[in-house]
Amino acid sequence: MNQIAGITATGELGKKPTIHMKTPMTVENNSYAILQKGNGATIEDGNRVCAQGIAINAKDGTELMNTWEKNTPDCSIVVSSNSSVMRPDYYQIMHNAKINTTIAFGVNDQSSSGVSYVMVLTLVSQSKDLNQAEGTKVENIPSDLPKVTVAKNGKPSIDMNGYKGSDKLVVQPLIKGDGAKLTSTDTAVVKYTGWLLDGKQFDSSWDKNTTFDANLSGGVIKGWTEGLTGQTVGSQVLLVIPPDLGYGSTAQGSIPANSTLVFVVDILAKY
Repeated sequence: MNQIAGITATGELGKKPTIHMKTPMTVENNSYAILQKGNGATIEDGNRVCAQGIAINAKDGTELMNTWEKNTPDCSIVVSSNSSVMRPDYYQIMHNAKINTTIAFGVNDQSSSGVSYVMVLTLVSQSKDLNQAEGTKVENIPSDLPKVTVAKNGKPSIDMNGYKGSDKLVVQPLIKGDGAKLTSTDTAVVKYTGWLLDGKQFDSSWDKNTTFDANLSGGVIKGWTEGLTGQTVGSQVLLVIPPDLGYGSTAQGSIPANSTLVFVVDILAKY
């Protein structure tokens, strides 16, 4: 990645910086500059990082947006050497940086607006996602629900226990985590397995050794949004989703039309 010349930042580390740049400025896509070296903890491989951002028009220096004003940092960044998670060049920039580091990235927007801008990110915090659900095992689970067991690696398996499904959404916590509560506008970072009522598994992120970022504000089926909203990070939740809150009358891959879906979901983080 090429470095951006002619841009600096001043101000207290960890606070909204004041950006100095001569405009109009030509920026290359994915160019960068380290504007402030942080004074916090070193960012560890695999950690989730929250970044406050300011977008500045490269043509005239006007501020296009900033997250500082309403304190809405972007926490979708995972600093990982795994190239399927983060581009290697971004990893090299952020890995071993310290919290409160401020980095500028050049962006040439290829959309119809055609705006070139500089995105200035201040890395304000880091956290480590859970590997599997952690918390208090829930007692007195209704005996007629499917029975869930968990392998040493965390993957759940299921015994349908003669269960025939429900025409209403069933939400049964199996482990109650003590983390933050999910809202309907959050993205939940999860691992999950899904089955049909006959016990046939149709999908599992455990088999792929991946997590899934479930956007509860519209990126998943309604049963997930309704079932996971209000649950807490660290929890494991059994969901029984009737067809009208799943895929309805439309077949989806190996899922037949009008299927009731059974999921076990581990909530590992949220942003």
